[in-house]
Amino acid sequence: MFKRIKGAFPVLCPGGRRRCFSGGSVTGDEETKPKAPASQNLTQRAALYVHWPYCLRRCSYCNFNKYVSRVNNDSIMTKCLQRETETLLQLSRVSCITSVFFGGGTPSLADPSTIHAVLETASRLVNLSHEAEVTLEVNPTPAGKSKLEDFCRAGINRFSIGVQSLQDEDLKSLGRDHSSWDALQTVEEARRLCPGRVSVDVMFSRPGQTVKSWDKELSELLRVCDDHVSLYQLTLERGTQLFKQVQSGNVTVPGEDVTADMYRCARQTLHQQGYLQYEVSNFARNNSVSHHNISYWKGSQYIGVGPGAHGRFVPLAEGGVDREARTQTLEPDVWIREVHQAGHGTRRRIRLGHLELLEEVLVTGLRMTEGILHKHWGLFSPEMSLFQIFDASSDVGELLRSGRLILDDRGLRCSWEGLALLDSMLPTLLVELERRISEKQLGDSSESANTHEKKTSDSR
Repeated sequence: MFKRIKGAFPVLCPGGRRRCFSGGSVTGDEETKPKAPASQNLTQRAALYVHWPYCLRRCSYCNFNKYVSRVNNDSIMTKCLQRETETLLQLSRVSCITSVFFGGGTPSLADPSTIHAVLETASRLVNLSHEAEVTLEVNPTPAGKSKLEDFCRAGINRFSIGVQSLQDEDLKSLGRDHSSWDALQTVEEARRLCPGRVSVDVMFSRPGQTVKSWDKELSELLRVCDDHVSLYQLTLERGTQLFKQVQSGNVTVPGEDVTADMYRCARQTLHQQGYLQYEVSNFARNNSVSHHNISYWKGSQYIGVGPGAHGRFVPLAEGGVDREARTQTLEPDVWIREVHQAGHGTRRRIRLGHLELLEEVLVTGLRMTEGILHKHWGLFSPEMSLFQIFDASSDVGELLRSGRLILDDRGLRCSWEGLALLDSMLPTLLVELERRISEKQLGDSSESANTHEKKTSDSR
């Protein structure tokens, strides 16, 4: 549950296939789905995620959408990223991009001119403030470090560095192509260029790791970190080399109880060092939060560009009124061909009904320590408040009485202890949300039918 949310966001999928557009399939039954609110405040702005799919090699634990390219097609990829950015921005009709995140893959393998070209395309079409947060994920190799200054000149003002570990043996076993020394040097250079705007990714629950060794390693890392740290648990993904090694018994990883202790230990250590937790996996001091990721967790629109990228926005240019969950074609070569043909490589489109949208707002919002504020929930659910949905439920009441969940005048949020148990609480909350929304829809339908019947009777 601690795994960090990437830009390619998981889809909460409603049901069956409906019909095909040039940009992929739209699913869901529009005849029965209630419309989701699409106020101007929610549709005028969006974050932009750009996916660079290439890596030099595949890490033993990784199942992200990434490819080891045999040829250099940077020029083609750059032009296609520009074209898809242009197409999807025009489709969304947003007037402002609030933040940009270049993820992957290994986007630091891209030429800085690619970054500049995509940002220029976006700023030509919509308002992209010079103060907007523009993040680049960096693999901390000597090659990556040497390009940081050029990336800054291209428009990057924040770096997210995949340190992962300070143990060289662990880095080798994970298939990483950098050393701990490389990582420390890269962090130092990034801090020189973007002081206060450097994030470090670090992984726990690695093979052979103990709570004691993890606490020592994290304390050492915090001595050189900037103002943001992202923690994520190493998870065994089916089909990866590490998964096969563990399944065969050649490698062992910490159990659930030890992993939970590692997370608890890390939270305490980070707090003692002045890092405030603002999300399940993210910690910041001096208010150096990731504004881009916060836009995901607050249910804002975001546009996903590049092979395998995900997005959430209303296609206003097509006359759309509901938000869609969109997925771009995974394979870079196929995606490039589709962008050349249609201007974008959208493979799948799922219209989000009112319930699906509220489910996403609930699930992502509760990842934040501030939770979901009443005013914010009202943007998506003006007809039913958090109190109306959750306050009368006996099952939710048990969570509230246990102290793991809090519902008060501020909104709905997890307690310190509850945040670590969020996954176990979500099923109860989602069931209650669906029940209350369904009851409201049935009541509205009945009221509408009665009104129609009365008008018909009166006309006679």
